[in-house]
Amino acid sequence: MNLATVKGSGHRLSSVRLRATVAATVVVAAALGLAAAVLVVSLKVSLETSANAEAGRRAVSAASTLLVDARPGELLQQATDPDVQIADTTEHAPWKAVEGDFAVASMIVPTEAGMVTVYGRASLAAAEQALQTLNGLLLFGLPLLLAVVAAMTWFSVGRALAPVAVIRAKVADITARDLHQRVPVPASGDEIAGLATTVNVTLDRLETAVERHKQFVADAAHELRSPIATLRARLELAEPTDLSTEALADVDRLQRLAGDLLLLARLDAGEPLKAEEVDLGQVVAEESLRPGTAVTLDISPDVVINGSRGHLSRLVTNLVDNAVRHATTTVEVRVRETDGAATLEVLDDGPGIPPEHREAVFERFTRLDEARARDGGGVGLGLPIARDIATLHGGTLAVRDGGFVARFPIIPGLARPISAYQSAENCIAP
Repeated sequence: MNLATVKGSGHRLSSVRLRATVAATVVVAAALGLAAAVLVVSLKVSLETSANAEAGRRAVSAASTLLVDARPGELLQQATDPDVQIADTTEHAPWKAVEGDFAVASMIVPTEAGMVTVYGRASLAAAEQALQTLNGLLLFGLPLLLAVVAAMTWFSVGRALAPVAVIRAKVADITARDLHQRVPVPASGDEIAGLATTVNVTLDRLETAVERHKQFVADAAHELRSPIATLRARLELAEPTDLSTEALADVDRLQRLAGDLLLLARLDAGEPLKAEEVDLGQVVAEESLRPGTAVTLDISPDVVINGSRGHLSRLVTNLVDNAVRHATTTVEVRVRETDGAATLEVLDDGPGIPPEHREAVFERFTRLDEARARDGGGVGLGLPIARDIATLHGGTLAVRDGGFVARFPIIPGLARPISAYQSAENCIAP
């Protein structure tokens, strides 16, 4: 059994439906067990009491027919009933109080021959048979009844919790781009309906907060563009000095930051995608050139996807920039069709990303250790933007050993010559 199986089993055992079923079954089993024990004991006592009464009746009946003036030998001969015995009081009792499958009763009768004891007995066979029959019925009926109780509880609780499953599935489908969705409110008016209403109210507040956040980011990024552009123009017109060169570099970084924030705001706003057929290999060939940096291209022809060329260019640029920034000597970009999907791989021979941080790098403004410090002008938004673009195109972007892998749904495209991709072994911009 693997770890996933163990975790799955723990989850099933912790379900409310199963716990309620087990609890109801255990309670009913305890109640039925107690009732069955009381029933068996009561029946046994009742049957034994009846048998004792029958034995006493027989002893009384025999005693009333005795010839009280008979001699002792004659008295013993009068007991012709096999369930009746007469004995002198000085003799040992012929039967014990309970002998085998019989109940025994006795009474002392005075005669001229002296005091004698009359014994009567009654068979317990019928009582034992009745008890055996009852035990058999209980052994068969109680498990069957418990199974029925468990099934009815499972069905009833499942039906009662069905709206919760719908609410959970709906909430799981809601993302930051579709916070307008709401969970269905059952018409039952019970606690689950109250839960659904509370969830919708919470979603209302969350949608309002997210919209305000998006609007703030968009407004801030938009308002920053003009003063930054003005500052850059003035620095470019100033006398060239070391200070102005550093200031221009800072302005460039501010411009990239403002542009990234504005793009993120647009992606978060869910602007409609202006989709077209895009040759992913051609985009990679155009966007992978870097001044003074060798980037190896391995591009398969005719890998066409449906999307925005501008957004896809930005995705490739961000991934290649990240690879160039952290590579030791080699950067390789591959484009191919794999399992019916377009696959883009951007690999480098840098230190790599530890497995425990491979999701964290897609969070905004996230930085890792000093090996990936802000040494190349990065602000921690390139990878989040790349993943958002991949998601917008119905694809995925993930970290693997050696780099990043993006996958997109593929559509049939027109065959294009290899030369169209500038697919040289190493592409180096002048």
